[in-house]
Amino acid sequence: MIEYICALLLIMNKYIVLIAALMIAIGVEAQTNSSTNKKSSFSKPSKDYVMIQLGYENWTNVPDSIKIGSLGRAANVYLCNEFPIQKSNFSFSAGIGVATSHIFLKNQEIVLNDTVSAIQFKTESADYKKYKYATTYLEAPFELRYFENKENKNTGFKAAIGLKVGAVIAAHTKSKQTISNKPVVEKVSTRRYVESYRYAATARIGYGNFFIYGQYAINNLFKIASGPENIKPFQLGICITGL
Repeated sequence: MIEYICALLLIMNKYIVLIAALMIAIGVEAQTNSSTNKKSSFSKPSKDYVMIQLGYENWTNVPDSIKIGSLGRAANVYLCNEFPIQKSNFSFSAGIGVATSHIFLKNQEIVLNDTVSAIQFKTESADYKKYKYATTYLEAPFELRYFENKENKNTGFKAAIGLKVGAVIAAHTKSKQTISNKPVVEKVSTRRYVESYRYAATARIGYGNFFIYGQYAINNLFKIASGPENIKPFQLGICITGL
């Protein structure tokens, strides 16, 4: 659990400027909302326009031949538009963004080349300090949202369930090792083994602009006959929204 929290803090540190800017914008928006009346609040643009997710990622149905090492990481950033459902406490939202995932291997490496028909996990051929498999998706999140406070959606209890539809735009391995006392980083990219699209069920619950979120892939990570079968990624982490 402590390692998981440390991993989340490490991910957040990389996005600290973006998070700080979002928090300042949230504060300004909250002050603006306090001076408006109830009627105007329904005609305003959507809330939770920006959605940042930082989480832990892992795979289900992993065969014994794959050795997953340290905690996997996920970082997702979306811009969303919200459509109120009349004057209820519910709304529908749709957005677009980029989602990244990083899975670290333990004493293993991946073979990615034109001579093999399927992705291969094998014992590492060098003493890697770190070895990971990373994917990047152009992704559209769709949500049914509930908000307790209709006048100011930056406060109160909020929850959402939804679906993400993503198209893979990058997939690669990245290794780090030391050769002759010099750091060497090697990156091999190919999308040929990964399903072109992914679908994931999502849920989040929180208060104000802070949430705990989770998502679970509906389809497999790898194409049929191109990698281990039935591997489905999942994520669990924190979500920050605003604007």
